[in-house]
Amino acid sequence: MPSSACAFDLLPSDLGDAHAPVGVLGGMGPLATVDFMHKLLAATPARRDQDHLPLLVSSIPQVPDRTAAYRGEGASPLPALIASGRRLVDGGAALVVMPCNTAHLWFEPLQAALGVPMLHLVDAALAEAAEVVGAAPLGLLATEATLASGLYTERAPQIDWRLPTAAEVGMCITPGIAAIKAGDLALGRARLSAAACALVERGARALVLGCTEIPLVLDAASVPVPVIDATAALARLTVAWSAARASSPAGAR
Repeated sequence: MPSSACAFDLLPSDLGDAHAPVGVLGGMGPLATVDFMHKLLAATPARRDQDHLPLLVSSIPQVPDRTAAYRGEGASPLPALIASGRRLVDGGAALVVMPCNTAHLWFEPLQAALGVPMLHLVDAALAEAAEVVGAAPLGLLATEATLASGLYTERAPQIDWRLPTAAEVGMCITPGIAAIKAGDLALGRARLSAAACALVERGARALVLGCTEIPLVLDAASVPVPVIDATAALARLTVAWSAARASSPAGAR
């Protein structure tokens, strides 16, 4: 993605009904979904209840594990993602967003099945990363499947990536994310902080928090370099999409 990318470059041209809700396909995990909604509220320039975005939220934690599916060790999450997404579309959602990085490995078939616009979380994060670091080395903290699949690195091969080692994934990142999902935020913070520091020591000038559990324990105040919070990037892009929809002739109908 070129460094000049901005939020509006990522918006679909057909913005639809200005009063239709945004659908949040969540539950992966539940706390990460709540964090996304909080960041969506924070990103919205609202003075009263009625200024906030109308939302429909489908938070279904029983979606099969995405990393296990990528390894071929578990069921595909796609049928469950489609079923959850259809609840949103059937409820009138004009847009669906999915605050889970690894689930974006199934983004294209999911969007095709739902038939409504979706915003790509990884593209939102990469657009903000380009503004923050330019050509400087960029670190990536993410699940094993997100890292191994190239979900970020193949979408932005021009970036000078700093990636965790297999040992760091196995000893720090995977157990850190699991600890957060289990409610042990202190342990998750300790494990993920160690992985973050290792990337900084290898030259990362900023870090992408490429799993929606990670921003629950790491932020710009807890690591020595700037962070790109993919959850917050998706929230800001969602607000931009909704503002463009409200101001467009198509949305005004």
